[in-house]
Amino acid sequence: MPRTPRPALALLAGLLLAAPAAADEPADFAVDPVHTRVLVAVDHAGFSRSLGTASGSTGRVRFAEGWAGAEVDVTVPLDALDFGDARWNAAVQELLGTGRHPRARFVSTRVTPRDATRAEVCGDLALAGTTRPLCMDVTFNALKRHPLPPFRRTVGFSATARLDRMEFGLDRWASMVGREVELRIELEASRGLGAPAATPAPSTEDPRR
Repeated sequence: MPRTPRPALALLAGLLLAAPAAADEPADFAVDPVHTRVLVAVDHAGFSRSLGTASGSTGRVRFAEGWAGAEVDVTVPLDALDFGDARWNAAVQELLGTGRHPRARFVSTRVTPRDATRAEVCGDLALAGTTRPLCMDVTFNALKRHPLPPFRRTVGFSATARLDRMEFGLDRWASMVGREVELRIELEASRGLGAPAATPAPSTEDPRR
């Protein structure tokens, strides 16, 4: 059997080493409710920006570096929003109508990469019984094994967005509470946390019609 010349072997090895590695397939990660936090900032009668935060979000992220096939489906417990004062919290709960709609849910429909670490993520936000489109600026922070036991593969993102609360029927206290609401989300999701129970997709029908 003839032997392959050494120069040919060297060329073949060089080609194999130079070939780009196959891109990772998108994988599903369960949202970590402890290390995912949503911050809400809204104008308070022109004096300041009131800040409220909520932990306890659940859902799923599908991701591979490069953004191809990226998806997100996250549910936020609005009844857990904390503005730092019991009476103020109760007023916010009344404004949001959390007795009937205690959760908000965002489901992505389009991810547009800007570069390796930034993308515009657009989707449908279901809030207070109304579903409207929302786009977020998202930064990919890391995808790696978590340094603490049980060493789960973990992905992390930071996101910002703005919405008009009036578009969701939240039109009370116009002289006291600003119309524009700023959102900031810090999200971690891990493999092996266990996916939450499936939630029906948000309706696009406006219940006020």
